[in-house]
Amino acid sequence: MSNTSDDILVYRLGAGCDLADIEEGNVYQGKVQGFANFGMFVQLNDRIKGLVHKSNMKAEHKERDSILVRVRQIRPNGNIDLEEVQIQVYQVQNIERKSTTVRIADLAGKIGKTVAIEGEVAQIKQTSGPTIFTIVDETGTQNAAAFIEAGVRAFPEIELGHIVKVIGEVMRRNNQLQIEADLISALKGEDADAVKTRIEQALDKRSEPEDIPLLVKSEVLEKLRPDMKKVAKIIRKAVFTSQPIILRHHADADGICSAVAIEQAVVSLIRESGGDFDADYFLFKRAPSKAPFYEIEDITRDLDFSLKDHVRFGQKMPLVLLTDNGSTEEDEPSYKIASVYEIPFVVIDHHHPDTTIDKYLVAHVNPYHVGGDFGITAGMLGTEVARLINPKVEPLIRHLPAIAGVGDRSEAPERVLFLDLVRDQYPEEACRDIALALDYEQFWLRFNDGREIIKDILNITGKTERHKKLVALLVDGANTMIEDQMSACMPHVVPRVLKNDARLFLIDVEIHAHKFTFPPPGKTSGEVHDRLCREHAGKPVITIGFGPDFAVLRSRGVLMNIPRMVRELRVEIPGGGISGGGHLVVGSIKFVEGMRDVVLEALITKIADAQVQAPK
Repeated sequence: MSNTSDDILVYRLGAGCDLADIEEGNVYQGKVQGFANFGMFVQLNDRIKGLVHKSNMKAEHKERDSILVRVRQIRPNGNIDLEEVQIQVYQVQNIERKSTTVRIADLAGKIGKTVAIEGEVAQIKQTSGPTIFTIVDETGTQNAAAFIEAGVRAFPEIELGHIVKVIGEVMRRNNQLQIEADLISALKGEDADAVKTRIEQALDKRSEPEDIPLLVKSEVLEKLRPDMKKVAKIIRKAVFTSQPIILRHHADADGICSAVAIEQAVVSLIRESGGDFDADYFLFKRAPSKAPFYEIEDITRDLDFSLKDHVRFGQKMPLVLLTDNGSTEEDEPSYKIASVYEIPFVVIDHHHPDTTIDKYLVAHVNPYHVGGDFGITAGMLGTEVARLINPKVEPLIRHLPAIAGVGDRSEAPERVLFLDLVRDQYPEEACRDIALALDYEQFWLRFNDGREIIKDILNITGKTERHKKLVALLVDGANTMIEDQMSACMPHVVPRVLKNDARLFLIDVEIHAHKFTFPPPGKTSGEVHDRLCREHAGKPVITIGFGPDFAVLRSRGVLMNIPRMVRELRVEIPGGGISGGGHLVVGSIKFVEGMRDVVLEALITKIADAQVQAPK
């Protein structure tokens, strides 16, 4: 029985279709591409064209005319012979690529083949040439390049966060896998939900850290293991979903060690999980904070950086990780600003935590939560978290907790355990020198991370001879400047004996110390304190280095609680403009210049009321 005209099917090839989707004898919609002496070339889609021999042409045409053609033959070399047909009434059926949906992790074996992948759009970057879509599925990250014309946004209907199907050929560009996308379509409804659920379930499982033992035996660290695993899982998931990470840390040896340990784990994981060759630079940013808390200046810089990248490169808003800061109410104003943009925060800190802070955080590692104290340093915590993020980096970072413990003057038993772990390569004196070199170099780096220089100081690059020469040079420079500062300061130290028999020493570092150079006021006060502790061995010692509107406190053998004292003074001295905090016995306080004498005397009164104990 013959077909009626209404039954005649004409096929329209989708953008992703190739030779395998064409059948001899079928009629297809096409477009005239050009002419030759022997006939007319017809495009069936952007990828496929065939030839209508002049003997099989039925009418006159010009370029870009629509035309119906029947496939007469597909030759072994891939050439397609067509003949023009003229049909008045017909039905059109769309054909999409008969491409197998593959996982991103399996693309390396599909080079030269047309495939389909399904995943979430993690980034859309418009270059001067193609548009680059970063797609994340349950197994990895892959870039898909789509080109209309130079600098023009391809598939403008596709947005960040869409669940999509990408069809295209797997290529290798600049030694990186890339899909040359013919078609990117947003999945809807149940199809999108199914892919999203599959990805989320797989990513949740993939992000779970490996259950590895701690570097040392520690009751406090063991109790913190669940919190550390939670933080590691959040960071791993951010890496696997191409979410940028900003790591903020206090700009001292402990903060640097903590941050660099995590940096090594995150950067290596980014490289392992695919993406652009320089993804570890635009998906991860480490930035030092001058203060031991997240200042308004810090959140302003981070927001400016992130919003620009969100607009320019189509990046997600970042996960912000704070280490050696982030636990106190001084951080709260910055958290409030960040909450407007729904930025998630993770904190790894050993400062005394304020209970008001956790509502802003998705995870918080702090030894005080499990009965520990600041002796478990941020460098110890950060290194253990880094090992959970990527265990492969352990050989590079296992000496960092020892450097952090020595640099932060920890008296916790863990300090000795971490030192014993690496003492053959990094004895205590070497750790002390490295910590001083870090402090010295970071002073000159200011707000810069000095990524490669810091790696050399910490011997992460493995170039040990260069590491030793650099540390020796920096230590010599630091000690020279410290001695110069001490020769200026020590004659101006003012002593007192308090009613609790503590020895109090005051030094005005504004007028009796070199300004705007190393060591800065905080470290200057610490160096003065160290000398006074040696002079008054066996006695409780407090040193206050102060300026017009600040004071830095260092204590040995006086059982203070600096954060609580600051809160009390804020209430007791109206108009004092008081803020500050830190550890229980090491910290700082700010005030308005006109109230300096009142604040200092009230502070000294509280110190005199504190209990003392014989120094160890």
